[in-house]
This record gives sequence, C-alpha cells and structure tokens, in this order.
Amino acid sequence: MRRREFITLLGGATAGWPLAARAQQAAMPVIGILAVASPEDNAVRLRAFREGLRVAGYIEGQNVNIQYRWAEAHTDRLAELAAQLVHDQVFVLVAAGGTASALTAKAATTNIPIVFGIGTDPVDVGLVASLNRPGGNVTGVTSLAMEMAPKRLELLHELLPSVTTMALLVNPAVPAIAGPISRLSQAAAQSLGLQLHVVYASSDRDFDAVFEKLTQLRAGALVIGPDNLFSTHSKQLAALAVRHALPAVYGFRQFAAAGGLMSYGSSETEFYRLVGTYVGRVLKGDKPADLPVQQSTKVELFLNLKTAKALGITVPLPLSGRADEIFE
Repeated sequence: MRRREFITLLGGATAGWPLAARAQQAAMPVIGILAVASPEDNAVRLRAFREGLRVAGYIEGQNVNIQYRWAEAHTDRLAELAAQLVHDQVFVLVAAGGTASALTAKAATTNIPIVFGIGTDPVDVGLVASLNRPGGNVTGVTSLAMEMAPKRLELLHELLPSVTTMALLVNPAVPAIAGPISRLSQAAAQSLGLQLHVVYASSDRDFDAVFEKLTQLRAGALVIGPDNLFSTHSKQLAALAVRHALPAVYGFRQFAAAGGLMSYGSSETEFYRLVGTYVGRVLKGDKPADLPVQQSTKVELFLNLKTAKALGITVPLPLSGRADEIFE
C-alpha cells in the first residue's frame, strides 16, 4: 500500500509540474520593447540591453519575459505596435527606437512605466518635465547624438583639410532631430570655414537621388545625421558612398564595417546597457518619475583603412591612434 501511495503521489506531482511552470511563467513581469529597426539591426543593442538587465538581476525566460514589436523601419506602424503592448498590459514599455518610439509610447499610455533610449533632449521634445525629476511615467537614457554630428564634421575636416565643401544628410520626417542637427552642423561648418549643404532623405528610395545631388554639388565629404532610417540602411549608405568615391562618416560601427570611411558616435553597448539597468530598477519598484534621465557619455571611433586607401586618403597616425577599431 505504501508503495502504491508513493507512486500515486509521485504521478500526481509530475502531472502538476507543467501547470506550476505555466503559472510561474505567467507570474513573471513582462517587458514590452517597441523598436523601429528590425531584429537583425537591433542585435548588438539587444545583447547590451540584456546585459544591463542581468546586472539588475533579471534574465529573459527565467524571471522576466520580453515581448518584441518591430516596426521594420516603418515609423507609421509604431502607434499600432505600441497599442498592442499596452493592450497586453506589459509591466514596463521600452522605447528602443529613438525619439519616434518614445513619443509614440508616451502617447499610448500614462499608466505603464516607460524607459526610453534617445539622442534628443527629452525636455525639448516633451517627454519629461526635467532631467532630474522627470515626473509622470517616463524616464530613460540619452546619447550624445546631437553633439556628435558637429564632431563628425570636425573629424572629416581633420582628415581632409583641403576639402572646403561638405554635405549633411538628415531625415526631414523627424524634425526633432533634423532641425537641431542642421543648425549645430552649420555653426560648426562656419567656424571651420566650410560650406555645408544639407540634403534630405525620408526613405531608402531617396538615397540614389541624394548621391546624385552630392555629385552635382561637388561635395567632397558627407556627414550622415543620426536617424533610425539611416541606421537600418547603413550598409546601403556605405555601399553608395564607396560607389561614388565619397568619404563619409556615420555614428555606428556597422557603417565602417560595411565599407564606410568612418564611424564616430556614442557607444551602442554602453547606451543600451544603461537602458537595461534602468528597466531593471523599474521592475524592482522604482518609479520613472523619481529616476533622473541618464546620459551615456562613452564615444567610439571606427576607421576603415581599406576604404581610405581606395579613396587615396592617408589617415594621420594621431587619428588612427584614437580609433577603437580599425578595418583593414
């Protein structure tokens, strides 16, 4: 009898395991990620984000679940995707697609905590009341995206001192970024004695026309402004720059890795790791209203010496010595 009772008890416990596992799974907090780019383009960022979560004590699938929504570079889908996450009642909503996703997330909910990662001033665009005391349900991390555009112009000038005409590419569909970047870059160009033409692209279909116009303008170098559209198509932009023999600089490593001359900007890994740690703090009970907006301050420089050689450019040793990585 004892043996039969033991077997019956063991069988009942075994049958209950899946139910217990499902109950535990359902009890886990759920993070909702609203991203503009594709999963492939977000791979580096997601790894860094998960590292930040791990530092805060959270591991996906073990004590937290994540729902992903990818706009695949179609910002017009963000409102629909944000509404899905709100409907699913995620515990915290991560705006991982820059200013557009952050503004969309804020418009979608006033109750669910929101953690953003953006390159613009969150006070200027109306995301928070102040950097130290955000108020409401929104906080996050900013990068040096605005400050870096003029710095990229200075780098090109350092590398190409004889070039006096350059261009800046921005996306007019995102005026919160395009406007300030254009003003800051024009001021930097004036101080360097450069003529700077601003050119526009609001979809990848505009890229060929942009490079044809750059040829007509006789631009000797190109700065690509920060934008999710350009990040999503950084390999295409690098290929066009190579095809048109145009020295160009962008903010992220994949541009230089794909054949662009230079990349210079905020460290993606540090930036999204900070976003992950802030999400961890919210999961532990901290309120966004009381979490000051952080700024990621680490910057990285990547050089493609193979492209430089093809363009007939000699990279000065002081510049190559500052590079975090060199592609040869």
